Amino acid sequence: MTKVRKDHKLLVTIIKKGKAKKIMKAAKSSGAEGGTILFGSGRGIREKEKVFGLDALYEKELVLNLVPSDILPSVLESITCEAKLNQKGQGIGFIIDIKKTIGIAHMPYEEKEKEDINTMTDTVKHDGFDLIITIVNKGDASKVIDASTKAGAEGGTVINGRGSGIHEKAKLLSIAIEPEKDIVLTLIKKAKTKDVLSALETDVKINEPGKGISFVLPIEQTIGIHHLMGDSTSNNN
Repeated sequence: MTKVRKDHKLLVTIIKKGKAKKIMKAAKSSGAEGGTILFGSGRGIREKEKVFGLDALYEKELVLNLVPSDILPSVLESITCEAKLNQKGQGIGFIIDIKKTIGIAHMPYEEKEKEDINTMTDTVKHDGFDLIITIVNKGDASKVIDASTKAGAEGGTVINGRGSGIHEKAKLLSIAIEPEKDIVLTLIKKAKTKDVLSALETDVKINEPGKGISFVLPIEQTIGIHHLMGDSTSNNN
């Protein structure tokens, strides 16, 4: 029996701690196979920047759902309704196009592999946003968020990880170790991407050896930021 061919999108939802299970349930109810929950911290538009004079970061949950494109609209609707993402300050979501996946042999379909991410049809929604991913030394996330906010971002989300760069050769008892890192996700209007990158260069010294790295991914569609949609449309005209 020949399998139907489909392509996939990565749906990333960022919400306050404790809401991830609702997101997973909503996604599954609409046909998604499952997802992955990551724990992090961050600051949103309705959250204070300082508490008792100290930089404030709030606990967050990130849900990653790999969704076939044909059921994506229903999954988005379920998640938006369940998490109230159409209300300001409840969380955000965004979609990243996936070129290739492996490990889905159990699915009743085959995947469509895209030759080039830029060959997407005109029916794909583009609402003018980028995702800036910044990887810095542990403890520097607040500098990244402060710099990004000053340049026009509304906040950021931090995930903790490990890694080593070209300037890091840390060892413990002659065993190489990987220093802890902060990974900052910043959703930003395309018109302000260069401003944020410039702020990271100036305030975080991202271009100096050992300070970190930033890179930008294009976003197909967003949810939970309706208060910005009018600006993004006008910025792209």
